[in-house]
Amino acid sequence: MPTALGVAHGVIADDEKNSADSVRESLDWELIAFDREHLWHPYAPTPNTYPHVLVHGAEGVYLSTTEGKLIDAMSSWWAAAHGHRHPEIVEAAKKQIDTMEHVMFGGLTHEPAVQLARKLVQLTGLQRVFYSDSGSVSVEVAMKMALQYQRGKGHPEKNRFLTWRSGYHGDTQGPMSVCDPEGGMHSMWEGTLTTQIFAPAPPVLGATEAEQDAYVAEFESYITDSVAAVIVEPHVQGAGGMRFHDTALVEKVVELCHKHGILFIADEIATGFKRTGPMFVTTGMGVDIMCVGKALTGGFLSFAATLTTSEVAEVIGTLMHGPTFMGNPLACAVSLASVTLMETAPYDIAHIESVLTEGLAPARDVPGVADVRVCGAIGVIEMNHDVDMIATTRAAMDEGIWIRPFGRLIYAMPPFICSDDELATICRGLVSAAAHA
Repeated sequence: MPTALGVAHGVIADDEKNSADSVRESLDWELIAFDREHLWHPYAPTPNTYPHVLVHGAEGVYLSTTEGKLIDAMSSWWAAAHGHRHPEIVEAAKKQIDTMEHVMFGGLTHEPAVQLARKLVQLTGLQRVFYSDSGSVSVEVAMKMALQYQRGKGHPEKNRFLTWRSGYHGDTQGPMSVCDPEGGMHSMWEGTLTTQIFAPAPPVLGATEAEQDAYVAEFESYITDSVAAVIVEPHVQGAGGMRFHDTALVEKVVELCHKHGILFIADEIATGFKRTGPMFVTTGMGVDIMCVGKALTGGFLSFAATLTTSEVAEVIGTLMHGPTFMGNPLACAVSLASVTLMETAPYDIAHIESVLTEGLAPARDVPGVADVRVCGAIGVIEMNHDVDMIATTRAAMDEGIWIRPFGRLIYAMPPFICSDDELATICRGLVSAAAHA
């Protein structure tokens, strides 16, 4: 039996805990209220129409929030592929920050930048690396590369880009111009962006070779003397519609570009680093320029790279671009740790795909569901109507997961370290969200 002193101490400890909890809750709501009034969030108004969920911490696949512990089924917009605070990347960050946090890349270089470039060259087969600070900027750089290349080849008239519909490449000026101009997120900017050339969306995954060939023939008809390059997301079109298509189709389009003397830009920001299975979708296809980002740093920092061939780089010469944080040592160090982990960790993307396929199958019987599809570590439920963002998010949270639906899509891109039970929880959350869409 506890002594009176022991009981007293227990009561005091409980009182202190309750008081601390009360203070924490009060601070949480103050933060949420200020956020609602003063902060813009992606594709959201200010003031916010509803309070955002406050995150206190992240570890592994979980977010600790004011709404409880939630599985980050989005890998925080596909970046935290290793989960949060992976110890090997944490160690790399701590080691680097004790040495050097940032130096300008103009006239200077450093080991993290060189070693990361060595790794990217080895993995992609492309020989020249340009660092930038976000995926969208890496696409800007790729587009400038293509334009400078064509000017260097004596073809200044080649100043437009060809892509297919349902694509998304970023939110800055150049990338917005090659996003789907009607079904995408940037239709309001019509008339202010460079007018690019858009072929129809590619046939979906599983198209016959005859269907692919017919599409490629149609795609070729859009190539004019003004086209400098083709830019596409290979195998998976991300935020433009979460559509999947065959990699063989991509290879045929690359061959088409070579035939016409134009460049092929592979936007692998979302698909790179094993999200669909291979390290990169387009390795060995002979692409001219590749953009990588998101999982590049394992979610630790915003960072990206644009890679190209020696031939393209030599024609360009001096590329007229130079971000302040280009080649940031801390970003390079965590990226090197993340990419090395991608090579060595026993991630089984095929297994994740099979678990998602089985777990999402019940969604086919949910009223309003138009399609259910899985590709690698990507699971998508498409509705036949725009989803209710608040209702679907709440339904998913009630099942213990965090997602971010948009348009008609409810989807997940889980961290590669998820257990089967955690993947099953994600699937239940997605199916529940669809039922409340």
